Amino acid sequence: MNLTHKIISEHLVDGQMVVGEEIGIKVDQTLTQDATGTMSFLQFEALGLPRVQTEVAVSYVDHNMLQTSFENADDHRYLQSVAQKYGVYFSRPGNGICHQVHLERFSVPGKFMLGSDSHTPTCGGMGMLAIGAGGLDVAVAMGGGPFYTKMPKVLGIQLKGKLQRHVAAKDIILEVLRRLTVKGGVGKVIEYYGEGVKSLDVYQRSTITNMGAELGSTTSIFPTDEKTREFLKRQGREDAYQEVGPDADATYDEHLEIDLNTLEPLIAKPQSPDNVVPVREVEGLAVQQVLVGSCTNSSLKDLMTVATYLKGKKVHSDVSMALSPGSKQVFQEIARNGALADFINAGVRVLESACGPCIGMGQAPGSDMVSLRTFNRNFAGRSGTKNDKVYLCSPEVAVASAITGKVTDPRSLPDLAIHVPTEIVIDDSMILAPSDDPDSVEVLRGPNIKPVPLKEPVTNALDGVVLIKTGDNVTTDHIMPAGAKILPLRSNVPAISEFVFCNVDADFVKRAKENHGGFIVGGENYGQGSSREHAALAPMYLGVKAVFAKNFARIHKDNLVNFGIVPLEIDGSTYDDLQQGHVLSMEGVREALELGSTSVELANSSSKKKYAAKLNLTPRQRHIILAGGTLNWTRANAPQASLA
Repeated sequence: MNLTHKIISEHLVDGQMVVGEEIGIKVDQTLTQDATGTMSFLQFEALGLPRVQTEVAVSYVDHNMLQTSFENADDHRYLQSVAQKYGVYFSRPGNGICHQVHLERFSVPGKFMLGSDSHTPTCGGMGMLAIGAGGLDVAVAMGGGPFYTKMPKVLGIQLKGKLQRHVAAKDIILEVLRRLTVKGGVGKVIEYYGEGVKSLDVYQRSTITNMGAELGSTTSIFPTDEKTREFLKRQGREDAYQEVGPDADATYDEHLEIDLNTLEPLIAKPQSPDNVVPVREVEGLAVQQVLVGSCTNSSLKDLMTVATYLKGKKVHSDVSMALSPGSKQVFQEIARNGALADFINAGVRVLESACGPCIGMGQAPGSDMVSLRTFNRNFAGRSGTKNDKVYLCSPEVAVASAITGKVTDPRSLPDLAIHVPTEIVIDDSMILAPSDDPDSVEVLRGPNIKPVPLKEPVTNALDGVVLIKTGDNVTTDHIMPAGAKILPLRSNVPAISEFVFCNVDADFVKRAKENHGGFIVGGENYGQGSSREHAALAPMYLGVKAVFAKNFARIHKDNLVNFGIVPLEIDGSTYDDLQQGHVLSMEGVREALELGSTSVELANSSSKKKYAAKLNLTPRQRHIILAGGTLNWTRANAPQASLA
């Protein structure tokens, strides 16, 4: 067996491990963050359960950090109180980015984790099977329910050789994206193996598994070894170590091979993580901004690499450079060893330990500025600036370019020793344990926190207008943007719904209200990117009844089902014919769901044509849509104290 199959088989509670068949997986750990977690905990409360049932549940505050009004501070207070009451560890604002902190303080090889963030696979670098999902799926998991997904294929990537000078782990995942594209991992777990794995430490492995989310993959995972044990020992958690890996004769559904000996520095050009070319092809391009951080490249090793090459130098006068330490632990270490002073002396703007610019929370680039970022996504406008020019690169490329003021191949840098402290001071004072007396805890709710909206059960006939038609690879950033203006409204669905598709079509919300809802038409890979369930929840609130697309990204399709929106697959000719403003109708939708029909007839009264729309849903998903969403279905079918 490969490692993926081993962990799934140990956690399988429903279904069979047949590719494409739905399986239920027991959840050991859950992770939430404040942008998705507030709604997730409101949903958990709506389930009426007294206590979280997983081995470990952690609530992080790392996204909505800008407190320009009362909303974010109120949400943080709510999250702290609800964690205290229901048995959840709470990582306070300033303690760091959820994935970096979880890797350091909670990750355990061989465990299964579900997180309400698409970059939850970061902990795959620790040998965990860690999958991102919508907040409602995580709420159900916290209640003891299994996580349901289709049994994925396992793509084995064999790493050969060893990275050469100034070539980074970031270049490995950029190479995978270059070969497979943002759709290449859909329905697959990416499992790394081979001699090249041994040369990568946990920081490097986690960079690769983190950004594997951009492939559309279910998750990514590495085996454990002495490098894993060393990492846990530095964290004072060596007792959590266990050796997990594939059998010697393990097989994979698909296979890819990467020779690390020949890999060179790479960079993703705007505006997709798979728009990858060698750095040498854009070398010399003038750069105005360099940002180091995000959950991909904000580890102690990443920052020490950048600090080493900045020591005694200055950031180029044309460049604004900023960095975000991944955790308080990382921040404290660079303060202790002098790297922080090197950053400050070089002219770097040091931000707090948070997601920050990666989700458009500050540091938006200026007009026509080229921004180099060690982040994981460069979708159009995600930075907060329309028509942005965001490039994704390794810390090595970032620091070389910050010094020269232009895109620079890091192999021009001298060979300097990177000192990463082996002795780390462990300080968990900003991680609060749940209360021993939960009955005494009052859950605190600010005025921005509104009840979770529910949908009525699906009707037999669905009709309405096509509200918008999108192209391929539409992201959840396009559907429900982030940023400092919108993110604070995550716990207020009526308010945040005013911003659906706002950067794509300013009249979408008005049109949806005037038509009392309707339909969305999308191309391939509809809903890729962030796990944000508001990209389904807010359209549901506006009356969206169904989404027609050539195919869907995994998490977004699950989120549509969770909120009772029917996801329907259409072929290319149907997509070409459907246009915004067309009036559509479907008869017998409820009957089709109940009887297990694989398609329904779609009638277009505007073009006088009819089409077949495919219902590619599992029996469980059909029951959920019939009930009007997961919350309705779960409360009706599992009223007991645990959903297990």
